[in-house]
Amino acid sequence: MTGRLVVVIGFDGIELVDVACVTTGFDYANRQGADPAYRVVFATPMGRPVRCDSGLELPGQGRIDTMGGPIDTLIVSGGQGHETAAANPRFVSQVVRLAGLSRRVASVCTGATVLAAAGLLDNRRATTHWYEAGRLATRYPHVRVDPAPIFVRDGTVATSGGVTASLDLTLSFIEEDHGSELARRVAMGMVTYLKRPGDQAQVSMFNRIAHADHVVSHLDEDLGVARLAALAGVSERHLSRLFVECVGRTPSRLVRETRLEAAAQLLTGTRESVAAIARRCGFASAESLRQAFVAWAGISPSRYRGRS
Repeated sequence: MTGRLVVVIGFDGIELVDVACVTTGFDYANRQGADPAYRVVFATPMGRPVRCDSGLELPGQGRIDTMGGPIDTLIVSGGQGHETAAANPRFVSQVVRLAGLSRRVASVCTGATVLAAAGLLDNRRATTHWYEAGRLATRYPHVRVDPAPIFVRDGTVATSGGVTASLDLTLSFIEEDHGSELARRVAMGMVTYLKRPGDQAQVSMFNRIAHADHVVSHLDEDLGVARLAALAGVSERHLSRLFVECVGRTPSRLVRETRLEAAAQLLTGTRESVAAIARRCGFASAESLRQAFVAWAGISPSRYRGRS
């Protein structure tokens, strides 16, 4: 068969969603007329079935040690077995070999551990599941680990955040190969509301901060540091220090990102005008929302709504 060969690497202890988002994304692209089409092969050690974290088994379609090139895209899956896989020198050496035959190399979720063990992330910016980012950075100090983004592209190597972030990475590949319109149709077919930009945070502010109720429910009010400090009964300096230590952000940055996330939800979930959404989310005008939104998401609020 001809087409763009995509090799997805699996091992015992993989996350099924990591595999399914990637393989289904490329399959939907083929259904939408991708030309050249993708030819996806799920490769495993010795071509044998591998057991997923959920207990299901996936049969291998090819053997890692006998796969040849040229390979368009090599993708290493993640899952709870990532550390065992990364500690297997024979497995890692095959990843290195296949990477040398590939146009681009990627990992999804904790598959980044395997790429790091293979030396493929040295001196590169990379991400992984936010929960594992600290461990990856400690073990592999030559990797510039950024735990926040959904995915990161550094040259010909890409890494994605946790689980469903693999779909965002796959959509970015499809857009790169075949254009934004086909990627949009794939996103619609898979009922994902938006192809998220790679630098969007893996974890929503709404879920990350247990005590952000006041911020979320009072977005159109004064949420300056002085006001928040007064509500918390601490000094502004102490509040700022607590935010940086516990949240990794200053109070003003958290408020801004929370307002932008709320605006994004209103843009895709309501028919309200951009001006009305700006007021509800605490922006002085539609233009101030537009400027902040472009800096955050890379596109304007109107385009964001149109692509949902």
